[in-house]
Amino acid sequence: MRIGQYATTESEQPWCGVLRPDDTVVDLPTAGAAAGIDVPHRTSDLLATWQWRRKVELAVEYAEENDVGLHQADEVERRAPVSDPQKVVCVGLNYRDHAEEGDNPIPDEPVLFSKFPTAVNGPSQPISWDPELTEKVDYEAELVIVVGEEARRVDTDDAMDHVAGFLVGNDVSARDLQHGDGQWVRGKSLDTFAPVGPELVTTDEVDDPHDLDIWTEVNGERLQDSSTDQFIFGVDEIVSFCSQAFTLKPGDLIFTGTPPGVGVYRDPPVLLDDGDEVTVGIEELGELTNPCEFG
Repeated sequence: MRIGQYATTESEQPWCGVLRPDDTVVDLPTAGAAAGIDVPHRTSDLLATWQWRRKVELAVEYAEENDVGLHQADEVERRAPVSDPQKVVCVGLNYRDHAEEGDNPIPDEPVLFSKFPTAVNGPSQPISWDPELTEKVDYEAELVIVVGEEARRVDTDDAMDHVAGFLVGNDVSARDLQHGDGQWVRGKSLDTFAPVGPELVTTDEVDDPHDLDIWTEVNGERLQDSSTDQFIFGVDEIVSFCSQAFTLKPGDLIFTGTPPGVGVYRDPPVLLDDGDEVTVGIEELGELTNPCEFG
């Protein structure tokens, strides 16, 4: 399944839906209500619901058979598929080729930091920053894990049972703040600095999260081009490692690190500017495009 959050007008409360192969979107709360099934409006609440997959399947089946809650994909506005995670966890260095690019040693265990949930942003929504606050804004293509079931002290062998699916993400970074502060939270957490999308792709539709092409294009020029087969730590290892320290809740996001080609390491550096357009793509998941603007 491909699960997103959508709206038909800018002012409308977003609702979770399923994007079907024919480019129609099922409004899950509307279709569910017609079928006598309670489906929450927010994806995070849906993931916390008992037997959520079965409820979604029944709502979609009812919508298809009764023509209820169906919209054309080009007639709805995509929002962030998960807009209110309790936590946004990030892995600082998780691609072998990226470690080599920065002349960094391979870490023995995941290096974690966080972004504030207020940084979460959706497809086509602008990445915005004050040029008086930061002058060095960078892109980072990332595979994002979406937690589907609460996880606390789970083993690596059981970790995937706690994953709902995956998103395309962009770990936007204010490099001058990140490096100047001596720690990363402020430089990583400016509002709009965690775009995710286009839809949450459930684990059953991803052949192997550890073998996916991943790339970034800025104004049509490809600047990152790698594969998740370069992961130092796999999805299962990351989820298990995080859960030893803190409880992962349904809807939490885990950014899994970026491949080589980030702007700050290019010669000369390529940093984002007002009017730029950034597209991050991941095989099987789709593409996430955001304009850049001063705000």
